[in-house]
Amino acid sequence: MNDTDKNKIIELIKAGEKLPKEFIYKLFADDEDVFLFWNGRKEDITNIALPFHSIEHIDEPRKEAKKVGDNFSMFETDFRGRQLKGWTNKLIWGDNKLILSSLANGPIREEIEKEGGLKLIYIDPPFAVGADFGFNIEIGGETAEKKQSIIEEIAYRDTWGKGISSYLSMMYERLKLMHNLLANDGSIYIHCDWRVSSQLKILLDDIFVSYKSTEIIWVCGLMGSGDYYPKAHETIYCYKGKNATFNPPQRLGLSSRITKALQKDEIGWFYTRGAESSGGTNFLKSYVSKDPSHTKQQAIDYANENRNQPAWSVWIGKEEIATVFNDNPVGTYAFTQTESVGYPTQKPEALLERIIKASSNEGDLVADFFCGSGTTAAVAEKLGRKWITTDLGRFSVHTARKRLIGVQRELQASGKDFRAFELLNLGKYERQFFMDDLTNGKRKAKEDLYVDLILEAYKAKRIDGHSTLHGSKAGRFVNVGPLDVPVTQSRLMDIFEECCQKLYTQVDVLGFEFEMGLTPQFIQELKEKGVSVTLKYIPKDVFDKRAVEKGQVRFFDVAYLNTKEKVKGKSITIELTDFVTHYTQDDIEELQQSMRAGSKIVIEDGQIFKIEKDKNGIITRTVLTKNWFDWIDYWAIDFDYLSRKEIIKIKKDDGTVEEQWTGNYLFENEWQSFRTKKNPTLEFTSIAYEYKAAGKYKVMVKVVDILGIDTSKIIDVNII
Repeated sequence: MNDTDKNKIIELIKAGEKLPKEFIYKLFADDEDVFLFWNGRKEDITNIALPFHSIEHIDEPRKEAKKVGDNFSMFETDFRGRQLKGWTNKLIWGDNKLILSSLANGPIREEIEKEGGLKLIYIDPPFAVGADFGFNIEIGGETAEKKQSIIEEIAYRDTWGKGISSYLSMMYERLKLMHNLLANDGSIYIHCDWRVSSQLKILLDDIFVSYKSTEIIWVCGLMGSGDYYPKAHETIYCYKGKNATFNPPQRLGLSSRITKALQKDEIGWFYTRGAESSGGTNFLKSYVSKDPSHTKQQAIDYANENRNQPAWSVWIGKEEIATVFNDNPVGTYAFTQTESVGYPTQKPEALLERIIKASSNEGDLVADFFCGSGTTAAVAEKLGRKWITTDLGRFSVHTARKRLIGVQRELQASGKDFRAFELLNLGKYERQFFMDDLTNGKRKAKEDLYVDLILEAYKAKRIDGHSTLHGSKAGRFVNVGPLDVPVTQSRLMDIFEECCQKLYTQVDVLGFEFEMGLTPQFIQELKEKGVSVTLKYIPKDVFDKRAVEKGQVRFFDVAYLNTKEKVKGKSITIELTDFVTHYTQDDIEELQQSMRAGSKIVIEDGQIFKIEKDKNGIITRTVLTKNWFDWIDYWAIDFDYLSRKEIIKIKKDDGTVEEQWTGNYLFENEWQSFRTKKNPTLEFTSIAYEYKAAGKYKVMVKVVDILGIDTSKIIDVNII
């Protein structure tokens, strides 16, 4: 770089102007021959270690309790046949950047290392193909769209807002964290398509520079029009660490369909001659005879006899021969109807089975940090691997939870072993992290700034001179619940008393979490005494300034569920009898004015409507959620909720780990009923649960509605 260049750079910096790219390249010219650069690249990565909250513990009971060494179980179980010790698989809901950082730098890292380290990562990161988090709901013969939440929309904008540069920034930090977390003798597989494959390959080479790499061509069937080469494959990049496990996948031979087609001369056949060769000829040799005198049947037999030879890096499935015979690939790595869960980006289990078998052994720990429908975890469980899987999308995590319970049931029915899994998130610690980020760690100002932030998002005005009330909106007063703990019944009583003193009759209480004892009956009692209290959830979206400034944040009322309990001796059954939600996604009046002739499905105030508008502007509404149970997708019961405290591990500044009780209890999922694509019906009455001893118990019932939102209730039970 000459003096003229240097002076020009100084002038541009002083003027606050952008440097031309050629100057940037010159500045780094002495560091590397090739430097991977994009606008926004940062070398620093997140290194925070937030504690994980245990939301739910799920373990289908074994047929009978077993001890270590028994044929059925590889770990100790309790009297219910539920796992007591050993690794518990992890389904984690949240931002995978914070999750990866907390796994890599927090106490769970030690647990991972005790299991031999993370031996395999498979990820299927998002592509630029539209919103990543919306999903469809089948209701009343119609399809309603659940739009992505603001936090999910923000994640999408952060990924694609600036095109490929913001995508690379998002992936770079996460891949660096995965590299940190992956065992030295581990492997990583990254599935991608043509939109980002070339850029992602360079990024991966930059991070996994010492790894042996290969490119797998996954032929998944013809797609596209005939005006150009139809797309027939997607790409999976594989990076293998030194001494990493590799069990070569085997060739699958000819499918029965291809064999019959050959025998009937419906498709052509070839043979090759001569010694071993490379490329296409080598590929052909695996399926046909090299002896030109062989009959067609002998060639077919030869192909099937060689089915157990190592496969190449072109994967098509049981019909790999199709590309040879008719130049029309029909990939059979497609998920079957029995495994389909209706998730838009679901990958076939056969594909993941091949990857997991190739690069891990039984008992190894595998991970997928873009969970989707949970295919990686489901296959890992079936193959006897331990797993961690994460996703930001609420619907994704709920879909995976149901699917993994199904796997547990399947293995239980066949007498095979399986592990418990826990549903985790970062909970209040994630909220504290967001607040610290917004306030630059200024703790003195944090509480005031937090209240102002929530009031701004709620579009309420700040008020002074009150002990429990923070703002007002449209004639109603507003209380902002705490950042770190649930809104309690005692807090509501304080609010109620101040409202009575000041003759206020309406108040909205906003909270991230609410104490389980806040029943509809309690709220009704307050109303009958003169104060109408409405409980509303604060969404995580409030921590994004853009969403708040644009007025996009939606608060929605707390839902309620009702049950009926039947106690007989020491047994109890629970019946789900009602569910009330006021969830709102759309504005019907606004939609009716703007829509053209046709129909729309909308969600407003706890109802899903079909709105139809004819060419004359006549509008009709049809309610699709005709019964309360139309809203229920899943419900589960913990018959002894206080039996297990929620203990979290916190890594202190000196590196030691401290265990703390959060004050909450772990939801032990002991019974559940849920809808699947194959079986959409629900049971509304639980099994008869038998208590071992008389006493007072608390039963917790959890409902997940068709939008993936949780609602819970605590029931006091006296067993005599």
